[in-house]
Amino acid sequence: MTSVPYEEPPPRETLGRRLSTYFYRHPRVALALLLALPLGLFVVVYLGSLSVLLMASVWNVDPFTSQVVHTFTLDNFSRLVHEDVYRTVAWRTIKMATFVTVADAVLAFPIAYYMARVASPRTRNLLVVAVLMPLWASYLVKAYAWRTILSGEGVLNWALGPLGLSFKGYSTAGLWLVFTYLWLPFMIIPIYAGLERIPQSLLEASADLGGRSLRTFVRVTLPLAFPAVVAGSIFTFSLTLGDYIAPTLITSQQFIGTLIYSNYGTNLPVAAAFTLVPIAVMIVYLLVAKQLKAFEAL
Repeated sequence: MTSVPYEEPPPRETLGRRLSTYFYRHPRVALALLLALPLGLFVVVYLGSLSVLLMASVWNVDPFTSQVVHTFTLDNFSRLVHEDVYRTVAWRTIKMATFVTVADAVLAFPIAYYMARVASPRTRNLLVVAVLMPLWASYLVKAYAWRTILSGEGVLNWALGPLGLSFKGYSTAGLWLVFTYLWLPFMIIPIYAGLERIPQSLLEASADLGGRSLRTFVRVTLPLAFPAVVAGSIFTFSLTLGDYIAPTLITSQQFIGTLIYSNYGTNLPVAAAFTLVPIAVMIVYLLVAKQLKAFEAL
C-alpha cells in the first residue's frame, strides 16, 4: 500500500496578506500613506497658522471701533520701518540673542570638551544627566527662581554684599544672565555630540606630526567642532529671539516677544507684521548656518 505524500494547502489569501503584498511591491505608496498623517498635520497646523499670520499682517484696524478690518494694506510694514520704536526693539533683541549665543558657546565648549574627551564613562554619564536635568524643570519655575535671585535682597546681592558690590538684577544684564542659563544645555549637547564624533586617530596623527596640544586644538579640534557650535547657536539664538516671558519678569525694556504680546490685544495686524521680523532673521541665520555645515552636526 503506497502512501500519498501530504501537501500543505496554499496560504489563505486574506485581506491583510494582499495589502502586505501590495505595499511590498509598491514601497512609494506605503511611504506616502505612512507620512500622510504627520505631513497633513504639518501643513494644516504649522503652515496654515503661518498663512493666517501672513494674512493678518496685511489687514488693518478701524480707528473708531478698534476692530480688525479685512482690507489689504502695507501700512503695518511701513510702521515697522519708519517708527523708531520697532527698529530699536528689533535691534535690541538681536543684540541680546547674539550676546547670549556667544556667552553660551564660551561656557559650553570647555564643559562639552571635558565630557567628550577627558571624563571617564561614569563621570560622562553623570555630567550628561546634570546637563539635561534643568530641562526637566518647568520654564516658569526657573524664570521666577531667577527673578528671586536677581532681586535687591536676592542671593546674588547677598553674595556680593561683603565685597562692597551690588548688582541691579532687573536690567538688561540680568536678563542676559537668565537667558544664558536657560539655553546653556541647548548649546552643550550639540557641541558634545560634535566633539564625540571626532575620530581619535586625527588627534593622534596631529601628535605624531609634532603638533602640541594647543596647536592640535586650534588646527584640528576646533574646525571640526565648529559646525556643532553653529548648530547649538541656532537653538540659543532663536529661543532668545522669540522669548517674552523672561523679559517680562526681569526687565521693563521691550523686546520683540513682549512688544508682539502687548500689541496682540490692541493691534493684531501690527503684531502679526512684527512677528515676521524674527522669522526673517532666522531664515537668514539658517542660510548662514547651512553654509557653515551646521546641519551635519545635528
